[in-house]
Amino acid sequence: MERLYTQELDIAYGERSIVNQLNIRIPSGKITALVGANGSGKSTILKAMARIMKPKSGSVFLDGKSIHQQSTKEVAKQLAILPQNPTAPEGLTVSELVAYGRFPHQKGFGSLTKEDKAVISEAMEMTGVMEFHDRPVDQLSGGQRQRAWIAMALAQGTDILFLDEPTTFLDMAHQLEVLQLLQKLNEEQQRTIVMVVHDLNHASRYAQHMVAIQRGRVVSSGSPAEVMTQQILGEVFGIEADIIPDPRTGVPLCLPFGLNRASSRSTAPANGGAASADALEPQKPLAAVR
Repeated sequence: MERLYTQELDIAYGERSIVNQLNIRIPSGKITALVGANGSGKSTILKAMARIMKPKSGSVFLDGKSIHQQSTKEVAKQLAILPQNPTAPEGLTVSELVAYGRFPHQKGFGSLTKEDKAVISEAMEMTGVMEFHDRPVDQLSGGQRQRAWIAMALAQGTDILFLDEPTTFLDMAHQLEVLQLLQKLNEEQQRTIVMVVHDLNHASRYAQHMVAIQRGRVVSSGSPAEVMTQQILGEVFGIEADIIPDPRTGVPLCLPFGLNRASSRSTAPANGGAASADALEPQKPLAAVR
């Protein structure tokens, strides 16, 4: 049974309706990829499910209880989120950044306990950033920096991890580095991972479950083979593509070759603003779930 799901979720920015009657179920112990065109509402949905945004109506349920009726610390002990392009204060070291992940477990202004320090070390070892522990985050390469942020999220000690476009602005090698790390966390620790992904082939390769979003609604959800079809990609992205099996893994690969002129997809905002939903609100800090 899924631990995390939405029920008739409506999300709006002011008077602008972004998502209507959304029902998504996140499979436990799997990697789920949210895919869709720019402005389709993917990041907005992720924020609402992670309790960063309060929905207009409807509910997000975590372990059978409404996530918005639980305390911030209670949620933060079960769910961590890494927003798109997080930034750290200048000069903050990797170990200091990762230590922030223990905030939900601390009482008052207490110092780090022996258990906290052990969890922090484990998170840095797991993500391969221990060798940079005393180096300022702003002096790391893009891939190293992203792994340090993931280490901070892991130090939070949650079974569920949300990531908003974790490979944005990374080169190909660093993209694979991050995705393979997430795959390892899922396979070895059965962590439930939900991520917004732009690259369809990355989503198909690394996620066991995909949700295709268009204008704030679910067009299709299921395995990569169920979602990565010509019809669905035409509807969601307005493209024509060949779908072939990956020669190594057998998962579907998307080879786009043109625009689908007959597609119903439009760049015009749905409900007065969905096309620009993800740009309407500035990115909030990672501490939003603390």
